[in-house]
Amino acid sequence: MTSVIFMGTPQFAATILEGVIAADYDVKAVVTQPDRYTGRKRILTTSPVKQVAVRHDIPVYQPQKLGKSVELAQLIAIQPDIIITAAFGQFLPMSLINSAKIAAVNVHGSLLPKYRGGAPVQYAIMNGDDKTGVTLIYMIKKMDAGEMLAQAELPILQNDDNGTIFSKMSLLGRTVLIEMLPKIISKEITGTMQDEAAVTFAPVISPEQEKLSLDLTAQQLDYMIRALRPQPGSYFEKFLNKRTKLWDIKPLDEKTEYEPGVAVFVGKNELKVAAAQGSVYKIREIQPAGKPRMTINNFLNGQGQGIKAGQRIITNE
Repeated sequence: MTSVIFMGTPQFAATILEGVIAADYDVKAVVTQPDRYTGRKRILTTSPVKQVAVRHDIPVYQPQKLGKSVELAQLIAIQPDIIITAAFGQFLPMSLINSAKIAAVNVHGSLLPKYRGGAPVQYAIMNGDDKTGVTLIYMIKKMDAGEMLAQAELPILQNDDNGTIFSKMSLLGRTVLIEMLPKIISKEITGTMQDEAAVTFAPVISPEQEKLSLDLTAQQLDYMIRALRPQPGSYFEKFLNKRTKLWDIKPLDEKTEYEPGVAVFVGKNELKVAAAQGSVYKIREIQPAGKPRMTINNFLNGQGQGIKAGQRIITNE
């Protein structure tokens, strides 16, 4: 059996790991990020990849920083045939990459060379792309810059967010990897160099990027909201003077003279708001600070009572 070290963290990677196990590869070790405290109750949570490994009795390594860890030497000593990474979240030392007898490969969530980095799906949605995909590459020292072994496209639909895209992409990535591994192992495939002139980057989303701006059009706001949904979410700092997350909006095919942040129309179950360049959107799901996510109907019957057309309800500061 071909031996494997698998490295990944989120559900995207867990789905791929399940495929590797089901295909009867000998997974000697799984490397994933350390357990984290999550949520308001600060519950210690294991990564989806660790959960898969534990179910299959596979040894798990969780170094805080792989390059300076005691685990690094232990992993190198395994000398696997193949190293597979998928959204691991850390750089791999060349000493580990070179320990693979056949190859070290990465399942990356974009159509490389576009969107190298840690948030390719988010940037694809944020920029209004109509498609994304997965690229299987050889791993080298430079981030996401290895030779391409296979690529598959995935359309981005109007109702997609990073959650739905990652779910579909994980299945696509699993299929591509399992189809290509025998060719990699038998050395039947030759990699293709990436076009460095076409490279773009997708760095990890910063907290500042979660903040919505009145400078965005209705369509741009929709892209931002879907790019950051379900995690981490996006918000206006001052929506009726409270930090408020917008979970779902619909850009409308209409124009307004109102300035961005002003209520254009208020009905029993409808709130339309002005955005940049005279564009308009209606809010469908919202979450004021300290409150649960709710429909616009529930909001208008609660904290949103009294909003009138022409009223400024959002400010940048």
